[in-house]
Amino acid sequence: MKIVVQRVSRASVRVDDEVVGSIGRGLVLLVGVETGDGPEQVERAAHRLATLRVFADEGEAMNRGHDEVGGEILVLSQFTLAGSIRRGRRPDFVGAARPEDAEPLVVALVTALRARGVPVATGVFRAHMMVELTNDGPVTFIWDDPPAREPTANS
Repeated sequence: MKIVVQRVSRASVRVDDEVVGSIGRGLVLLVGVETGDGPEQVERAAHRLATLRVFADEGEAMNRGHDEVGGEILVLSQFTLAGSIRRGRRPDFVGAARPEDAEPLVVALVTALRARGVPVATGVFRAHMMVELTNDGPVTFIWDDPPAREPTANS
């Protein structure tokens, strides 16, 4: 599972010119689900992101957790994060999970964050979304928790 994490002062997402999700201060999570991802990746991400210390304290150091500042989270599925542009001119999406496998994991991430008391807004799975955000800093991180790989004959 790959997640681009952006600290924002505000963010919103539109589908067909209608705002379907918006947040104030908090995090935008662009979530790419890879083939082989499962509940383990979801649980680790929810645990880490609900309390991630990326907000400034009085000394302007990143010492305050998401939970300490009362932040919100906007979760957006983004399958292109599981793509590759290493070869050729066209992206390769071989590593991306199928939509029927990815959607339940994105929903599970939202559920796990909410279970930790985090206010969560979402986009619409498989929709063309228009995202507006004000990146605060800018502060951007990448959470990369690869799926468990099946052992091969050579391993």
